Amino acid sequence: MTADILTNIHNKLTTFSKGQRRIATYILESYDKAAFLTAGALGKITQVSESTVVRFAAELGYDGYPAMQRALQEMVLNRLTSVQRIEVTDERLGEQDVVSTILQADMDRLRHTNEHLDREAFSGAVEALLQARCIYVLGVRSSAALASSLSYYLHYMFENVQLITTPSTSEVFEQLVRISPQDAVIGISFPRYSTATGKALQYCREAGAQVIALTDSETAPIARSAHYLLTAKSDMVSLVDSLVAPMSVVNALIVALTSRRKHETAQTLDRLEQVWDQYHVYEKVHI
Repeated sequence: MTADILTNIHNKLTTFSKGQRRIATYILESYDKAAFLTAGALGKITQVSESTVVRFAAELGYDGYPAMQRALQEMVLNRLTSVQRIEVTDERLGEQDVVSTILQADMDRLRHTNEHLDREAFSGAVEALLQARCIYVLGVRSSAALASSLSYYLHYMFENVQLITTPSTSEVFEQLVRISPQDAVIGISFPRYSTATGKALQYCREAGAQVIALTDSETAPIARSAHYLLTAKSDMVSLVDSLVAPMSVVNALIVALTSRRKHETAQTLDRLEQVWDQYHVYEKVHI
């Protein structure tokens, strides 16, 4: 239903009540904004009651307004331009305190991720990384920060880790060309989804490598190629996406792997501590 929600609304237009038609018309004309409105806010804009908005969602076959809203959001998140993102966020925030609103939203995303993350898939991903001859970490554009952080810590535990953050599709494939069934790749992608990441994970899957995908939903493009799918709640915050929950999943992976690779990690860090001390890498703070 998600992909056809606008068509569904258009086809049912003549069957709606007067109030429901106002809701339908607004969504059809401004679905990019409607997707991020509460039922009350949508009702206020279309001059109907909140209960009318809820009944409208039920009329379309959804369990409630939140389900319809998610369908709209999934449809539009990957379509919005950067300018549209800023405009939508401004309308969502209104006169609210920015700090409180964003922090509360991130806490909600963390709670949602904790409740819905597949623990079996998480355990499988950890095992795949532990068994891999070479680990490839792929994340481009906004996901590059997540990939870089994960790769940084994996280097303490494993000898063969390759980070790929170039947005060039051709360069991604050049770095993945030697991937084999003995290897594992973890691809990270959030809206707006990178075409390069999706194509690369498909190639890795066909090459026989173990594929781990970290993304926002089961319908995300890279989910189709994953042996192990890890979902973390992400959402649009003006020009940027909130990556708080995905970063927490990355942290959880690092902690789980460190627990399983204690000896190797300790040896590496012992050597590094000597090097850091000898070359004064870190400031010594005296209290």
